[in-house]
Amino acid sequence: MAKKVEVSVEDRLRALYDLQLIDSRVDEIRNVRGELPLEVRDLEDEVEGLNTRLEKLGSNLEMIDEDIKAKKNLIEEAKALIKKYSEQQKNVRNNREYNSLTKEIEYQELEIQLAEKHIKEFKVQIEQKKEIISETKSKLKDRQTHLKHKKGELDAILAETEKEEEALIKKSEEYQKQIDERLVKAYLRIRNNVKNGLAVVPIERGASGGSFFTIPPQVQVEIASRKKVITDEHSGRILVDAALAEEQKEKMEKLFAKL
Repeated sequence: MAKKVEVSVEDRLRALYDLQLIDSRVDEIRNVRGELPLEVRDLEDEVEGLNTRLEKLGSNLEMIDEDIKAKKNLIEEAKALIKKYSEQQKNVRNNREYNSLTKEIEYQELEIQLAEKHIKEFKVQIEQKKEIISETKSKLKDRQTHLKHKKGELDAILAETEKEEEALIKKSEEYQKQIDERLVKAYLRIRNNVKNGLAVVPIERGASGGSFFTIPPQVQVEIASRKKVITDEHSGRILVDAALAEEQKEKMEKLFAKL
């Protein structure tokens, strides 16, 4: 049976700090991209929305055109009926028939007036929608130009950093497997709870990195001895001594240069 290799506390601290340096490098890459991916998505959604609006406006114009055609047909039919009833009036036998045809003619004349009124209203709607279409097209063109510019920026950044980011994420996963699961969980929990993602920090000028709270001298001696994992009582971060941090930084810079 193979003997289980005991990993020293110092080796754990070095591995944890290496993991922190890798994850911090990933954070730096993502910070370079900043809000660009979100901006691009928002612009894409806006462009899609404007295109959808233009399609609906175009469909509305077609429907209004059909309505105008229907009203014009109704007018022609009404005129034909007026002509027909007018001819019939010439051959009526009594006043009742004449009055009945007169009412039909008046009704058709009212139908023509109503249809003409509707046609005018439809034409006003067409002008209004054409104006909206023109404004929407102008806005769409502006948004498309802006989107193209932002996508160009994002693509350029991705081209420079995507390969390195993927390699770093893979390295982060490899390093996590080399560290005790309990420590990894603690590291990830701390990392998620702090703004800058720094879960493992060195002692700088007598205080933990990123903090103004001084570490007592006796605690600094314990950290430098690398005999146990010590956390900052104020921020909860895991602490390492400056010498160890410097050694690991030099090591990881060489690794980053190869990616």
